[in-house]
Amino acid sequence: MMDRAQLADFLRRRREVLQPEDVGLRRGSRRRTAGLRREEVAALCDMSVDYYSRLEQSRGPQPSEQMLAAIARGLRLTIDERDHLFRLAGHTAPARAVRGDHVAPGLMRVLDRLADTPAQVMTELGETLAQTPPARALFGDETRHEGFMRSVGYRWFVDPSVRDVYPREDHDMHSRSFTADIRTVYAKHGARSRAGAIVEALLAESPEFAEIWEAHEVRQTHPREKRLQHPEVGVMQLQCQILIDPEQGQTLLVLTANPGTESYDRLQLLSVIGTQHLTAEH
Repeated sequence: MMDRAQLADFLRRRREVLQPEDVGLRRGSRRRTAGLRREEVAALCDMSVDYYSRLEQSRGPQPSEQMLAAIARGLRLTIDERDHLFRLAGHTAPARAVRGDHVAPGLMRVLDRLADTPAQVMTELGETLAQTPPARALFGDETRHEGFMRSVGYRWFVDPSVRDVYPREDHDMHSRSFTADIRTVYAKHGARSRAGAIVEALLAESPEFAEIWEAHEVRQTHPREKRLQHPEVGVMQLQCQILIDPEQGQTLLVLTANPGTESYDRLQLLSVIGTQHLTAEH
């Protein structure tokens, strides 16, 4: 059963403990609120202020597991605190399997400090768990997907719009790289794993994937330097840096450009666009 009173108390106390600096926000001179404001937490959780406020006031509906996962990330909860949150909301705590969807608070703190840079936390299957505003401006909201569509490798072969962010002449290279990524995870976890289910689905749905898969190419590493494009800023030559969290099996992907280049100027413009999009949403 959902314990509304305890859930509200827990959310309020976790919000009051968090400071603006903990989530990459600036502390204004007129701030009187202990911790974060409700609207700030709601923005971090990608939900409306009204919905979050009702939860804190013990009058909200029972949150879904997806909503609870978003709250856990937004409030930078530890995995123990996440489990407690799920139980208070009347759900069974998610299994503590390695390579889960919960992003460690330390990795989220790093992401918070990259607010003006395209960066995102991803699972080994290319499922995006958290994004900065510039990453969302570049790739779109990749956290909204469900099922197999959560994996960028799966989307690459079934949704043509995913390829729009890469110049056409690079598509073949990325097709082979995404296939090799999926093969690596498939070899690690076996045919009965989630990777195995994605492979089975793609073999049935994508002749291109089936042809590349049959070639059995092993780990064609993604280039550290990538060309990406955006309809408002054009093509950018970007460097791809990766930070790995071995405990969760997650990666923090960061895209940068060499200062003084045209790509650097375009990336700066993208950061402004990302901020504008976030402001419009919240």
